[in-house]
Amino acid sequence: MHPCPLWETTVRRRLLVFTFCWLCIVAPNVAVYSQTQPTAQPSVKSPAATLPANPNVDAIQKEIAAFVVAFNSRDAKTVAAFWAADGEYVDEAGRAFVGRGAIEAYYTELLKGAPEGKLALMSDSIRLLSDSVAVEDGHAVLEPSPAGASGINKYTAIYTKIGGRWLLASVRDSYVDTSSSSADLADLEWLIGDWTAEENGATTDSTCSWVANKKFVERSYTTIMVDGSVTTGLQIIGWNSQSNHVQSWNFSADGGNAIGVWSGIEGGWIAKVSGTTGNGLSTTAVNMLKRLDDNAYVWQSMDRTIGEVRLPDTNEVVIRRVKSKK
Repeated sequence: MHPCPLWETTVRRRLLVFTFCWLCIVAPNVAVYSQTQPTAQPSVKSPAATLPANPNVDAIQKEIAAFVVAFNSRDAKTVAAFWAADGEYVDEAGRAFVGRGAIEAYYTELLKGAPEGKLALMSDSIRLLSDSVAVEDGHAVLEPSPAGASGINKYTAIYTKIGGRWLLASVRDSYVDTSSSSADLADLEWLIGDWTAEENGATTDSTCSWVANKKFVERSYTTIMVDGSVTTGLQIIGWNSQSNHVQSWNFSADGGNAIGVWSGIEGGWIAKVSGTTGNGLSTTAVNMLKRLDDNAYVWQSMDRTIGEVRLPDTNEVVIRRVKSKK
């Protein structure tokens, strides 16, 4: 939640892009995973397709959004006010800052020499331990990232409810060494070919191929549901040289579209994806992929929303390479 390592640490990183071909499957503009749900857009009023909203989780999410606004406004005093009076912040080097005064002084110094980047927070999970205590795990990304590097900061935040407001009691940061990439995406070579996944009787087949002089990968896919209905989609994967990250552009058959921004984590990747359905509802999701071997990996999508409604997490799905017939 507190991205000082994004400015204080610059390392060279190699992009291991083995996971990106399946982002089209996870594009949240198809509001529910196409292999486990009907192809038609679910009604936002359908209790079977959604999870009930939790007022406490919603309140914490609003605090997170407000924190980003304060940080990007370079307002150290307001940033510190998100902590409880005796709250603490521990940075990735293990330095502890206790109390709002110390935290404000820290952010005043940090923001004074900070580049004009924009902070983005990816909340991986929010767990309510009681009516007044919650734990959030997440990642912080600065865009554009520091001078040719790509970085991500992992954090765990403990919230306490005081006077009706969720305040930070403790935040601990750790720096995640992520990958950077050359613009030609040479590491995507292994990805070219055919892939398949099956879940609950539905099958998704896809083909990945180079386009635009090997500057982008195009992935087209077809999903056949149990009832025989078919849906198709298209994904383009490339290197965003302005923001220094891998980015995907997703297009679904209903006219929806989404953009995904990816960062490396231990054993795989995490992506924050946002977009819109064909009928204009906003969509978001946090997607995680973990590699099994060169020919298979596991995918799961969490923290999904359509409009103002929260959707359940998907199951873990194994995606496998289709071996060529000789």
